Amino acid sequence: MKIQDARAVVTGGASGLGNAVARHISSQGGRVVILDVQEGPGRAAAAALGGDASFVRCDVASEAEVNAAMDSAQARLRGINLLVNCAGVVGAGRVLGKNGPMAGEFFTKVVHINLIGTFLCDKAAAAIMQNNAPNADGERGLLIHTSSVAAFEGQIGQAAYSATKAGLAGMTLPLAREFARLGIRCVSIAPGIFHTAMMDAMSPEVRDSLASQIPFPARLGRPEEFAQLVAAVFEIPMLNGETIRLDGALRMQPK
Repeated sequence: MKIQDARAVVTGGASGLGNAVARHISSQGGRVVILDVQEGPGRAAAAALGGDASFVRCDVASEAEVNAAMDSAQARLRGINLLVNCAGVVGAGRVLGKNGPMAGEFFTKVVHINLIGTFLCDKAAAAIMQNNAPNADGERGLLIHTSSVAAFEGQIGQAAYSATKAGLAGMTLPLAREFARLGIRCVSIAPGIFHTAMMDAMSPEVRDSLASQIPFPARLGRPEEFAQLVAAVFEIPMLNGETIRLDGALRMQPK
């Protein structure tokens, strides 16, 4: 598959890594539908991409909203062959914090958005992709999860977040194996520390400190680099059932 032929759904595409993915696909001639709960930023992001991009408001934690959004995306794109799951929350907090133990509802909310939300999008997109005409390699589509290095080296305060990102990595191979007969691949990308809008809220000193932890290149990752990897995975059929670290050889410390 070639990225210019992508008919992509990008969750969390109003900002951050998802927006970089949407912009890159659109710049290469692909078509994009952005799904996000941020209606204003989502519409603005789609408008900035031009005529072949559109926005659908969607809470990925709602099965009904996901199914309706995927149906809408399918109609707008005339099929879906790429899903990039970028919607998620950080969900930081100690299990035993200053104000007492973490509420179960907090942990559950992070799981619902990051893990279950990705699953709901996967199954809705795969149900549509299975009806695509296969290419010469028998491919019909690709599902991409946004995991994290926190799946492997979760820090203090990341119990909920790390659990969801590890779950996304763990779900990758079973889905790739199940969907192999349909010609649908599944790959996870585990980014390290990337310069997104959240980083802009930090002081330059904090950003420099984070960048100094990365062996090489000794800087924060660029969202465009994440987007370039998405495009490469889309175009290389042998990438399947794998979690790819994109982290400059970073290994996170306990805190």
